[in-house]
Amino acid sequence: MFADLHLHTYFSDGTYSPEELVAHARDHGLSAIALTDHDTVEGCARAAQACLEAGIEFISGTELTADYKGTELHMLGYFLDVGNERLIQEISKCQATRQDRVREMVLRLNQQRVPLRAERVFAIANCQSPGRPHVARALVQDGYCASVDEAFERFLKRSRPAWVPKRRISAADAIGLIHQAGGLAVMAHPGLNRTDDLIPPVVKAGLDGIECFHTKHSTATAERYLEIADRYNLLVTGGSDCHGMSKGRPLIGTIKLPYQHVEVMKIAAARRREAVTRGLQSSNPTGLLS
Repeated sequence: MFADLHLHTYFSDGTYSPEELVAHARDHGLSAIALTDHDTVEGCARAAQACLEAGIEFISGTELTADYKGTELHMLGYFLDVGNERLIQEISKCQATRQDRVREMVLRLNQQRVPLRAERVFAIANCQSPGRPHVARALVQDGYCASVDEAFERFLKRSRPAWVPKRRISAADAIGLIHQAGGLAVMAHPGLNRTDDLIPPVVKAGLDGIECFHTKHSTATAERYLEIADRYNLLVTGGSDCHGMSKGRPLIGTIKLPYQHVEVMKIAAARRREAVTRGLQSSNPTGLLS
């Protein structure tokens, strides 16, 4: 039994519908999946229903962009109460900032004599959490760039003319937001973000786990994070970070996390929910690994 705990749909910057994503998960023989769209939980209800029909275990989730002393990191939230009022309020703020960021990127493109319109990007995105990939797709579809890679290289990468920084909440706030919604907070792809040095202080802020297995992590990198997880008593997760066809080929199925890690996460999540119910808000009630 295997799981993929890092997946995206067209509710953020993926290309699959929740139902299409679940169909691919079934085809790859996955026993459990988590939907982790950026700054939204909108697709979770549909993914949960599709998983129910396909006989796949579903874990509700999201991916938040966070900051620790000026360094960007991504925080995955798992086993979330998707109806949690504070979670929805804070995610809505992130979505509004994302939309403002798109408008600013389009403005900078216009200053480069690229007459793209923000409405065009929003129409292509067709979701509440638009981002750079949607701007890139608009540039390609309207003939201003030959490929998404070219769009990023010419305009959208850091230091390029249309690059606009993201709004980022603090790592501690992201962890707190996830915890109060009954979830587990996991640092996404630390090897990709090069955030190894942030792990100890973020653990002190309540981090529950790290994504050891990822498509951009080599075997040696994954082994290093397994050692770090053991050292700091952290949960181990993994996922393909599949965005459908937006990156040329679907990545689902390339990472298969052994289901035993999901079982450990479920116990930790139950403890988290119990802590929230009691109002304890303990920073780390997951001591099952100690």
